[in-house]
Amino acid sequence: MKIKEMNEDSRPRERLVKFGVENLSNAELLALVLEKGTKQENVIEISNRLINQYGMDKLSECSLKELQEIKGIGQVKAMQILALFEFNKRHNMAKKPVKKITCAQDVFDLFHERLKDEKQENFYVLMLNTKNNIIGEQLISKGILDASIIHPREVFKPAIKNSASKIILVHNHPSGDPTFSFEDKDLTEKLIDAGEQIGIKVLDHVIIGKGEWGSWKEKS
Repeated sequence: MKIKEMNEDSRPRERLVKFGVENLSNAELLALVLEKGTKQENVIEISNRLINQYGMDKLSECSLKELQEIKGIGQVKAMQILALFEFNKRHNMAKKPVKKITCAQDVFDLFHERLKDEKQENFYVLMLNTKNNIIGEQLISKGILDASIIHPREVFKPAIKNSASKIILVHNHPSGDPTFSFEDKDLTEKLIDAGEQIGIKVLDHVIIGKGEWGSWKEKS
């Protein structure tokens, strides 16, 4: 049945106006984002199928290509779904603005939302002034971390440009386990030594996992 053939009290738009957005189901909310269905399914049926088959968590982790491989989801709908979850991620980040770093928890709060669903390792440099206030950040590498590939020059270049007094190294583990690997330890020690030579202290290296973190400085 097409949406326009449904009773008005069953249509997402009309239900939102009459009952409020908080009273819509997950499928109805997604239907409002997707707007249109296909010849085989109306938009509510597509939304119900997506949520029942993949769940909200798995759906939010899909890439543009993966979403387009789902029946009934073309490029436009795939982009709408990506935009929905990205907007939600940024909203969650905005609720807890971190301006000063006092511990690894602050770093986790700053990066967790953006990195928790990443399928590749993202390596960032977080730049601080003498009072540990954040003055900038820079994505250095995206992909498998390798101490032989990440050169100190690339790590400290943005710190020097921004007159940073200290930096914190940050990266995620797609597996969700924030334990330091041998490669992580090797890279950390290499960059700490480089920082000492040029006068920019590496304050910490924080690994972001699924709901938890690992800290070089706070390790037991």
